[in-house]
Amino acid sequence: MRCSVFHVRRHSIRICKQLCCCHRFLRFSHRCSTVEALDFPEEISNSEFCDRKPDQNPIFCSPSPNGKPRLSFHDQSFEESCTSRRGELWESARMCLRRKMQECAREGYLVEALDALRLMEPSVLDCNALLHCYLKSGRVCVDELRKVFEGMKRIGPYPNVWTFNTLFNGMCTLGRLKDARFIVEEMCSYGFVPSFASLKRLIRKSLSSGTLELSLDILELMLKFDYLPTLPILNSLISRLIRACRIREAYNILSQCLEKGLVPNVCTYNPVLFGLCKSGQSYTALSFFYGLRKKGFCCNLYSFTALVLGFSMEGLWKEAYRVLEHMRDDGYMPTVVVYTILIKFLCKDRKIKDAISIFETMEKEGCHPDLVTCNILLHALCCHNKFQEAHELVQFMEQKGYLPDQFTHCALASGLLKSGYVRNSQDYLLNILYRRNDVDTVTWNIYIHSLCCDSRAQEALNLVSSMLDKGFVPTTVTYNTILKGLCREENIDEALEVLDHFDWSGNGPDLISFNTILSAAGKQGNSSMIRRILYRMDVEGIKLNVVSMTCLMHYFCKVRRFVECFKLFEHMICDGHRPTATTLNVLLDSLCKKGLLADAYRIFSEFKNIGTFPDTASYNILIHASIRKADYVSVKCLLTDMYSRGLVPDAITYGSLSYGLCKEGNVNVALHLEDWMIESGVSPSISYYNTLMDAAFRMGRLWDVFLILIKMQLEGIEPDAISFKILSRAMAKGGTKQFPKAMKFLEFLMNRGEKPLDLEVG
Repeated sequence: MRCSVFHVRRHSIRICKQLCCCHRFLRFSHRCSTVEALDFPEEISNSEFCDRKPDQNPIFCSPSPNGKPRLSFHDQSFEESCTSRRGELWESARMCLRRKMQECAREGYLVEALDALRLMEPSVLDCNALLHCYLKSGRVCVDELRKVFEGMKRIGPYPNVWTFNTLFNGMCTLGRLKDARFIVEEMCSYGFVPSFASLKRLIRKSLSSGTLELSLDILELMLKFDYLPTLPILNSLISRLIRACRIREAYNILSQCLEKGLVPNVCTYNPVLFGLCKSGQSYTALSFFYGLRKKGFCCNLYSFTALVLGFSMEGLWKEAYRVLEHMRDDGYMPTVVVYTILIKFLCKDRKIKDAISIFETMEKEGCHPDLVTCNILLHALCCHNKFQEAHELVQFMEQKGYLPDQFTHCALASGLLKSGYVRNSQDYLLNILYRRNDVDTVTWNIYIHSLCCDSRAQEALNLVSSMLDKGFVPTTVTYNTILKGLCREENIDEALEVLDHFDWSGNGPDLISFNTILSAAGKQGNSSMIRRILYRMDVEGIKLNVVSMTCLMHYFCKVRRFVECFKLFEHMICDGHRPTATTLNVLLDSLCKKGLLADAYRIFSEFKNIGTFPDTASYNILIHASIRKADYVSVKCLLTDMYSRGLVPDAITYGSLSYGLCKEGNVNVALHLEDWMIESGVSPSISYYNTLMDAAFRMGRLWDVFLILIKMQLEGIEPDAISFKILSRAMAKGGTKQFPKAMKFLEFLMNRGEKPLDLEVG
């Protein structure tokens, strides 16, 4: 028996010295049939234990009935002592294993930490400690961590709320926001509710990282638990949605938060107001504006500015002026920004007189226009041939001490160019380009564009080549402008060759470059060039867009392959492309030229209200075709519909109407159309005057021809090739013999040079 006991004692001492084998010791002690637990102090040596007499160890002995000592394993105190000692040993071993597990986890050794964890009977707290230490190590493998988490869910110990919080915080610290969102989902599936602080932390990090979809997902979860986001978080989210052009989502989120009791500030709802107004939803913005006021939220000057901007952009001038009055009633005086918005969009809407009136109102109210306001108005005046007013504005700028900047020069030059004063624009720009050394690329691009408009694309190309040595860096716009000039001169082969030799600097050629040549080839009916361009686009990996397909449709109409044109149109629709107004206008024009006016009206009705269709050009096509067929009832209906959509006739519309009137012999009525044009802010074009001259010549009304030429001189409109053709035809038909002096005088008037312009900006 002693041998057996001694053997057990020696084995237990060795295990105590080697704590990593304690688990086997415990299993051994359970298997022992005669001993439940033995506890020997480590100080006692083996020899002392062998020499000790039985009565010297009463813990393990009790007297027998015959007086002989024997071992007793049923003494209550002995059992309690053994159990207590065994528990102490086990706790000591677990503490050592726990320390080892945590040390391995802190070092990033997950496998070793898990080995240590398996030797103990781990609780969920031990697992949480392992996760916490490992996440702090800086050497985290998320995939391995996921396996540990899945093992806890599958085998145990099952995760508790601290498990989820530990993993969530770790994922947030590591920047693994999607994994953190996954932990939140798992947390909810176990019946735990994530705290407001946790979700707030996650949404802040997602906003900082730019993951907008994740931010929206988290906000939805917050609202599900009736957590309202803080104003900085909500403002940041709304701002990002507005920048991403997701206006409706921003509006819906703010409305939902308001219903739940959120108290916003102006930084919260002003961006939504601006977003709605800029996206053409001004009436929605107005309703939202009054809803805020009813709830007691104060709107400021920027709130009113947003509404003025929206209604001005949509051309709803009654509403815009009403908001302006409301602004004044609330004690807010319109600022320079508000007036500049009105002037800009009035000019864009061809309401030049109203824009000038607003400009004068600014001065009366003591709100002095700045250089930006002056530049906008100056550009509009030049575009609409109002050079006297432009000259007065330049003098006003000089009186105010406004030094013209690059925008001033560009506004004036581009305005002259748009009005057809190409040479004047060139002279003005040359004066600026050679006087100043700080001219930017935009100014040079306008000058290059003016050369191309003057059929001097080759000169523009040589200019760019010579400027490269002087440090000029051409942009994609520069090259595309030259390509367009070459195509306008019908030098398509040269344009394609130049496209290959341009130094695009990695920014081109782009889709606009190819579409420019494709459009010119389509107008010429050049099928071989179209095939070359399509092949080049395929090599460059550039896909056709709506503009490209519109160019191809124009080609099919040019070569009278209308079936292919309609097939391409159907393919465009089926492929998910949204046809533009230009696309549909090409279709209308081809149908009208083919004499299929009824089909054109059917297309017009079917695709109404798609995008910006129909526009003024759409009505012009149908009006001209209807006049040629003497269908004046349809012309009247088209004009009525045109005005009802907020569109106004342009010079082409009036030209078609004058053609119809002259065709019917109503030259006097056609002459009076000019007064209506001027009242509408439309400048008569050379085609309009040519139509009147032709009709007057045919009817022998030379005095009317004389008056028309005088008006053209006053308006600064030069006779073109068609004008001289009309005169030559009239002279060939006997006009010189019947009215020799009058015809010579008319010829003299037509041969006069263009009217000089006196516009100087310092």
